[in-house]
Amino acid sequence: MRVVIAEDAAMMREGLVRLLTDRGFEVCAAVADADALRSAVAEVVPDVAVIDIRMPPTHTDEGLRAAIELRRDHPGMGVLVFSQYVETRYATRLLADRPAGVGYLLKDRVADVADFVDALTRVASGGTALDPEVVGHLMRAGPDTAGLASLTPREREVLALMAEGRSNAGIAAALVITPGVVEKHVANIFAKLGLPSSDNDNRRVLAVLRHVSG
Repeated sequence: MRVVIAEDAAMMREGLVRLLTDRGFEVCAAVADADALRSAVAEVVPDVAVIDIRMPPTHTDEGLRAAIELRRDHPGMGVLVFSQYVETRYATRLLADRPAGVGYLLKDRVADVADFVDALTRVASGGTALDPEVVGHLMRAGPDTAGLASLTPREREVLALMAEGRSNAGIAAALVITPGVVEKHVANIFAKLGLPSSDNDNRRVLAVLRHVSG
């Protein structure tokens, strides 16, 4: 699997290169700014790009804006935003049209290398990988606050795990409840949010993401 990394902090950038190379990924380029990212992707067209949000010259949202452009120009490429910050406005745009193949993880909340590698692989394969905190911000910024307000605290937990890409079995394990209870919560969530039910994990995640991101 071919990867391009865009990260302006040299230690973090080199750490990601070593981590992914040691696990069999082909790191085609590791760059420090959005312009270099665009050039690298145009040259090699990787399977997935790992992109920080705040990069030179202004250190505000260059990476996220570049991610949106790259998704438009290279629709088959996965994008995993890897940052310390949640930027709701551009994250909503990144997810709005085609959430498949998009991830958004927070650096200080990724404690396990295997989880990061799994998320990157899932995004490269057209899946989703969203930190629960990112999902929470999107939900609070979403268009149907009335529908979301009707969810119980447990249903909100289930919704956040659904948006991460977890199956019913994965949600049950995370919340220490039975799969049957999860199914009931999922059915209630779909009903309250006015979403069509689906047994396909990826489809239901995309439906939820479209809802909460507008």
